Amino acid sequence: MSSWQPSEVQRERIAYRSRQARRSTLIAVVSSLVVLALVVVGIGSTPGWPRVRETFFDVHRGWQALPIVAQGLWLNVRVMLVCAVLIVVFGMTLAIMRTLRGPIFFPLRVFAAAYTDVFRGLPLLLVIFLLGFGVPALQLRGLPNQAVIWGGAALVLTYSSYVAEVFRAGIESVHPSQRAAARSLGLTYGQTLRFVVLPQAVRRVLPPLLNDFVSLQKDSGLIAVLGVIDAIRAAQLETAVDFNFTPYVVAGLLFVALTIPLTRLTDYVARRQGWYGGGGGPL
Repeated sequence: MSSWQPSEVQRERIAYRSRQARRSTLIAVVSSLVVLALVVVGIGSTPGWPRVRETFFDVHRGWQALPIVAQGLWLNVRVMLVCAVLIVVFGMTLAIMRTLRGPIFFPLRVFAAAYTDVFRGLPLLLVIFLLGFGVPALQLRGLPNQAVIWGGAALVLTYSSYVAEVFRAGIESVHPSQRAAARSLGLTYGQTLRFVVLPQAVRRVLPPLLNDFVSLQKDSGLIAVLGVIDAIRAAQLETAVDFNFTPYVVAGLLFVALTIPLTRLTDYVARRQGWYGGGGGPL
């Protein structure tokens, strides 16, 4: 058992830090309550608040719509999970194609650059319309006609262009000496990429990558424009019954509950990698 005991100066330093931490917590709680009270009083005193509360925040109507909207949200979750896997695969492939060296790989670099330029420039909603309504109208044999599949394909095409640039930034951030050291040890180009470059690249870009998937969770609701019964479409159908907009609020709360865990995970990973610098946490 250690006989070490902190000095008097160290005990005073620890006590001072504890007092400062309690003081900061108290100030944060009081200031948050004051701001919350001002917002509640400000909104509650507006002339139209009773009508807005009845139309958008009807608790009874929200409980009625919750099972149907939650059932639609399950479709959003499945679309998001499948698309996330495909986006990682396509994004990584495009990033590797874009970073290949040598004149023989020029066509692959041009294709990857053109792909990212086109799909980062097109609005996601426009890509969903083009694929969801345009491709089934061609009546091509062997291709599915389900709107949810083409909506997911639009998400994959658009998001893979963003994720490819994230992966490319990570690959190019690895110092060239790492490649040179690996090649001097006898590793081939593919082995260098697999065992040296990609592990470091993926670890460095993990926070922005997770941030893209937070956006994907929300944008999975855009497939509702194709008539797919997801959370947003289910809320729209419920609203059409009595023109009460509370189901939309329910859908919004479910999406927020879905994105918060991944958002906090992103903040945690970013803090561990020092992305927030010396300025403290994300809050």
